[in-house]
Amino acid sequence: MSMQRLLDIMARLRDPQGGCPWDQEQDFASIAPYTIEEAYEVADAIERADAEGLREELGDLLFQVAFHAQLARERGWFDFAQVAEGICEKMVRRHPHVFGDVRVGSSVEQTEAWERLKAEEKIARGQPAGVLDDVPLGLPAMTRARKLGSRAARQGFDWPDRVGPRQKVAEELTELDQELESGADQGRLESELGDVLFAVVNLARHLDIDPEAALRRTNRKFSERFAYLELRLREQGISGREAGLEQLETWWQEAKRRERGD
Repeated sequence: MSMQRLLDIMARLRDPQGGCPWDQEQDFASIAPYTIEEAYEVADAIERADAEGLREELGDLLFQVAFHAQLARERGWFDFAQVAEGICEKMVRRHPHVFGDVRVGSSVEQTEAWERLKAEEKIARGQPAGVLDDVPLGLPAMTRARKLGSRAARQGFDWPDRVGPRQKVAEELTELDQELESGADQGRLESELGDVLFAVVNLARHLDIDPEAALRRTNRKFSERFAYLELRLREQGISGREAGLEQLETWWQEAKRRERGD
């Protein structure tokens, strides 16, 4: 009942007669950024362990799915029911160890079987079966880098342990330093910095750390610590430039100690 109500609301918003002007103007391309944003807000609620926030954000994300399905229905492509049926069929097909009589011994074996099924589906559709082909270009660069590394690793193109990727980070930093010292142009610096970031993502993968989650956590810490600096500046009635970098660093260390409860 609630799902049908959501679809009815979405159709009403898009109704040329009496609908919402903003919703009427949207298309797949204009809505896509909001869809991505809502997915990140779901991740943020999870990160903060905010159960009520998660419920709300999942609703916002579901609304995005309904919006895209409505746009597709108006074009005669498919509707929400077909979207739901499609994912149901896919999950059953890709989990023969649950819905069939196939047996797998571990999550690793299951992942390998999942990838084989995906490759077979692509071949059946006449698509290339390269292991990197279906890693979406639209993913955030760090997330895509992690997926590319993981896919390559399944083909044996990987270090045996964390030592290799850690050394690779040092190697790429050295190459970046060399370019800086030689006065390389912006294009070369961007290329070398990209190599550093890719190497860091590979290290995160070997440490079983999601680099996006790690960076989100650090962003939050930075924001909280900087808010403490701003509080101290207001107390003193001065600007950051007037306080000077040395004083700002002292307050920054205070903020870190407050986090630890020292």
